[in-house]
Amino acid sequence: MQPVSSETKHLPSPRTPRGAIVAVIVANIALAFGPLFVRMADTGPVAAAFWRIALALPVLIAMALWTDRRAMARMGALWLPLLIGGLAFAADLGSWHIGIRRTTLANATLFGNCAVLIFPLYGFIAMRRWPTRAQGLALVLAAIGGVVLMGRSAELSSRHLAGDLFCLFAGVLYAVYFITMRGVRRTMAPLPALAMSSVASVLPLLALAMALGETIVPQQWGPLIALALVSQIAGQGLMIYALGHLSPLVVGLALLVQPLVGATIGWMAYGERLGPMDAVGAVLVAAALAIVSARRTPDK
Repeated sequence: MQPVSSETKHLPSPRTPRGAIVAVIVANIALAFGPLFVRMADTGPVAAAFWRIALALPVLIAMALWTDRRAMARMGALWLPLLIGGLAFAADLGSWHIGIRRTTLANATLFGNCAVLIFPLYGFIAMRRWPTRAQGLALVLAAIGGVVLMGRSAELSSRHLAGDLFCLFAGVLYAVYFITMRGVRRTMAPLPALAMSSVASVLPLLALAMALGETIVPQQWGPLIALALVSQIAGQGLMIYALGHLSPLVVGLALLVQPLVGATIGWMAYGERLGPMDAVGAVLVAAALAIVSARRTPDK
């Protein structure tokens, strides 16, 4: 493992744009409403993921062409990572939407966002560095918090435990998606990259929904339109904008808005209440997210 250079340790912290802070907070609030719309949809959960992408795709493509008209022509060798990213995102949404209907909204948002804990592990391997004490502590806290939450779900209902595992798997796939798209975004703007990877997500989600025998065509379009507009276009769009302007610390702290909003929605809409041990597990995971998302500070 290589030590961090003194130049890296003493880089000045850039100022945080206020508009980006507002964007990332609104993005997380919007994304937290996704599980509610999935539960409200009268299609299957994977079919709801298909409609989330399919209904949003024309808007995303139009926005991508507006921001970068030459994006399609410049794809070149990026088609393979875009395809891999799109397939990973499709599997992520499919698994997450299945989990949403089998666990609480709070747990769905917590485990579905575990990607933020996987990125440090990826970084340690890619950059050949050992984790700092703070980063190691964050991983331990996250592991304990996850065990507490899933342990409570197993006590309450095996159905909740299965939902937690689906959401946890979705979080891993979400990390794969972002690791793949990180390379794409070095040469392509975020919005065109999102639109073009979304193209690769649509048909796999439709094929999976049909293979599972789910109801594809809804009787009520409202929840699915809301899912596309609020979660995919507004939530994912604002998140991508914010990622280009905010530090990992700010983005990580903002991610904690999702479980908070998800728990509030679950309590108001379905009477889902957090018990004392659930609260302990959520706090441990939240603390881990905050620690692991912070910038590295100089050792004293």
